Amino acid sequence: MAIHGTCDPRYAEVHEEFERNFEERGEVGASVCVTIDGDTVVDLWGGTADPTTGTEWKQDTIGHVWSCTKGATALCAHVLASRGELDVNAPVVKYWPEFGAKGKEGVLVRHLLTHTAGLPALRAPLPGGALYDAAAMAGRLAAEEPFWEPGTRQGYHALTFGFLVGEVVRRVSGRGLGTFFRDEVAGPLGLDFWIGLPEEFERRVAPTIPAPPPSPGASLPTFYQRAFTDPASIQALVIGNTGGYMLTPGETDSRAAHAAEIGAVGGITNGRGLAGLYRPLAVGGGLVSPDQLAMMGSVAAATQVDAALLVPTRWTLGFMKGTDNRHLPGPDSEGVLLSEDAFGHSGMGGSLGFADPVPRLSFGYSMNLQGPGLGVNERGQSLVNAVYRTLGYQQAHGGLWYL
Repeated sequence: MAIHGTCDPRYAEVHEEFERNFEERGEVGASVCVTIDGDTVVDLWGGTADPTTGTEWKQDTIGHVWSCTKGATALCAHVLASRGELDVNAPVVKYWPEFGAKGKEGVLVRHLLTHTAGLPALRAPLPGGALYDAAAMAGRLAAEEPFWEPGTRQGYHALTFGFLVGEVVRRVSGRGLGTFFRDEVAGPLGLDFWIGLPEEFERRVAPTIPAPPPSPGASLPTFYQRAFTDPASIQALVIGNTGGYMLTPGETDSRAAHAAEIGAVGGITNGRGLAGLYRPLAVGGGLVSPDQLAMMGSVAAATQVDAALLVPTRWTLGFMKGTDNRHLPGPDSEGVLLSEDAFGHSGMGGSLGFADPVPRLSFGYSMNLQGPGLGVNERGQSLVNAVYRTLGYQQAHGGLWYL
């Protein structure tokens, strides 16, 4: 498999693991990018972007990075907070009065960012294409009754996060999430990263390849087991009540899906875009103030059993922290192994972007073949591990990294 791009010789192990992903771990098409001190030390891509046409993965290939989008959406909120326009400790109704219905008047902006607002799904059946209308989704969520008392439990808001935080961004800034992200983040940073992809770039998108079904005798993550066996569960609503977005084959790669501003899962970019998003956060400047950056990297919520994902999770105000779930059985053991200083977000199937301010590191990995777990699978984790080893870090019993 031909690997293209550049790699500083000091980071040769990243190049080697990227090759191994194709040779030994089933990678189809992918990109990885690493920056240190703001300088790009790894920028690699390779493989096949679209197996049906044989199109190769090129330097400008982009793809669906799923929940990595949440990091971009959270950053938009922090930009406003850093400017003094948004108070993350204020009630949401200060900015979005209609949100106070059904007992939500006490929900704080920080509850939206930490997945503790009690709105991981909607109960009423959604019409086809519902996720493509951000304003309508915000209205439905404003009228929804929480699944638990806000602030008392943590449960991953897999698809609702972007409509909740995105509406706050819209109310404060007067611009839709995709427009604000383009004007205030992606544009100034020169990122090929989109929440609402212009049609002119559609030809560069690598279609998502769903994870293969489990082999005979293999188990699914507990989240999916619950979703497929208990139709009244939160998990079933998260997967099934999406207006066809999650369960209709090919729908997430439709032009309508790519064009929509789905701030939880709809972002389109590549490894370079993800690393570029976190680059200014890794070096401590640019988009937010130092005190805001400290909040972005500090744990704000953690639980042993996430009410939606059913595994341990840890969050800052909008970003994922490293979590070692290897003690759990089967596919639930998949987490994301970073250093304690790092923060970022993974995406369904294994994509990942994060910043680590201590080594002044930013990282981005994207691919078209999804893995079956809930975290970062061996392909992405092997690249992360190679970076940390090169930087002189060690792993605590094979788990989180430390100096």
